Amino acid sequence: MLDSKTIEIVQSTVPVLKEHSKQIGKRFYELLFEKAPDLYNMFNQTNQKRGIQQEALGYAVYAAGEHITNLEAIKPVIERISQKHRAIGVKAEQYPVVGETLLQAVKDVLGDVASDEIIEAWGKAYGYIANAFIELEEDLYKETESQPGGWEGYRSFYIDKKVEESNNVTSFYLKPKDGKNIASYKAGQYLTLAAAVPGEKYTHIRHYSLSEAPGKDYYRISVKREDAHDGAPAGIVSNYLHQQVQTGGTLKFSAPAGDFVLDDSDQPVVLISGGIGITPLLSMLNTIVEKQSTRKVTFIHAAINGKTHAFKEHVAQLDHNNENVTSFTCYSSPSEEDRLGADFDKEGYVDLEVLQSIVPSKEAVFYFCGSIPFMEVILKALHRWDVPNEQIHYEVFSPVAILGEK
Repeated sequence: MLDSKTIEIVQSTVPVLKEHSKQIGKRFYELLFEKAPDLYNMFNQTNQKRGIQQEALGYAVYAAGEHITNLEAIKPVIERISQKHRAIGVKAEQYPVVGETLLQAVKDVLGDVASDEIIEAWGKAYGYIANAFIELEEDLYKETESQPGGWEGYRSFYIDKKVEESNNVTSFYLKPKDGKNIASYKAGQYLTLAAAVPGEKYTHIRHYSLSEAPGKDYYRISVKREDAHDGAPAGIVSNYLHQQVQTGGTLKFSAPAGDFVLDDSDQPVVLISGGIGITPLLSMLNTIVEKQSTRKVTFIHAAINGKTHAFKEHVAQLDHNNENVTSFTCYSSPSEEDRLGADFDKEGYVDLEVLQSIVPSKEAVFYFCGSIPFMEVILKALHRWDVPNEQIHYEVFSPVAILGEK
């Protein structure tokens, strides 16, 4: 346990670190990659270039400092980060160099403000927090490797088939190259890809939600192709998968991970997705249909139009064939073809008025996933409806893990 003096120093200096969190995150990664260039292979380099990873680190540091006497208060953040660490292969022996580098970054950014006393206190706090992560991650490694079909590190899978789900989303059906069993997973979890993209110096790491119900002899991920837009470059990995990886090709994945998972209660459930955020929620929907055939589920999806609407026919078929399933679609910019076919329920966006008109009662469990702006709207709507926090669950594809607290 930490002594009272250390706790007092850490908590009193949190506001300063919070104010300079982006600069500290930026400096940290500069120093870290200078010390250990191989770590480029473990981080999403696109997020690095956009500054998202640095922001996520800064958030994690000051959040841990704020709650140093009660890490239980940020348990969702700790669990989410630990799942990602297990998925990309972070080991206990890597924590010391991270701690040293973080303290150096704080010193470099804050200068004389970061006295020896402050640095010493934060060093102790880091050790305390790191131990919490290490213990949790050790359990995750053991659990993952010991389960039937489980494995350590990255395993080779071949593409059994590719299926176009919309004009920018393609599904990849994955089977293990060694022909052995694969680990099961919980609806909502993801696979982690280590992609060796031709022409790229380092491995690119990406997390892709599993878009099928568990229990099959294959995994399925459904990937949106990220085209260049508004000055942002095209997605390196998504375009590699769409354009270069063909049926029969091989990719390497670590075992399923993630804490955004479907509960096993019989309480009505509402699944709300925006764009490619449909992937983990589709896994949940398929799981409910296959294993909880009487559980009431409302599936709400927001897309730009019919051309970008992945799994449209599949969800419509589930709605038609299952009395417990109700689906609803919002298009923000429907095409004339969409209007003629009456292939959507509402033009516009999902908001509180829409939710209350579709969902019979707020006495349900709500899961949602999509872009950050989309999810912030949904979260605010649910709070305005006075839905308790314990009934609200969401998946953030960005490393900044908590909505509204960046």
